[in-house]
Amino acid sequence: MDVYGHVNHANTVTLLEEARIALLFGESARHAGAEHIAKGVVVARIVVDYHAPLVANGGVVRISLSVREMRHAAFTMDYEVHTGPSVDDPVAVTAETLLVPYDLASGRPRRMSEAEKDFLAAWRSGSNGA
Repeated sequence: MDVYGHVNHANTVTLLEEARIALLFGESARHAGAEHIAKGVVVARIVVDYHAPLVANGGVVRISLSVREMRHAAFTMDYEVHTGPSVDDPVAVTAETLLVPYDLASGRPRRMSEAEKDFLAAWRSGSNGA
């Protein structure tokens, strides 16, 4: 936290990362045949907007994720960080990341597979991820 008791920027970005990892590296991605995304994806761009303080009080926050845009070799993920566990709790932070699937062996970006595209399409804005 910072000197005012708020979650600082570095920890906010870590919260976003943890939510993204839970989605992309989780069981549902593997079941959808999108397990290769967990073998390499890099953040090419991140934008974080703060709307209200996120108080570091040990409480639970809610992070909503959605996929806004998909290209052959990149996708944009949107985040809403709520001040509490409910969707009705105020949004303190919105963010976006541009993510690029990456082949670690060759050291180059790679195109997404059809299974990866299908998995991510289920998380487009307004869908339920199913």
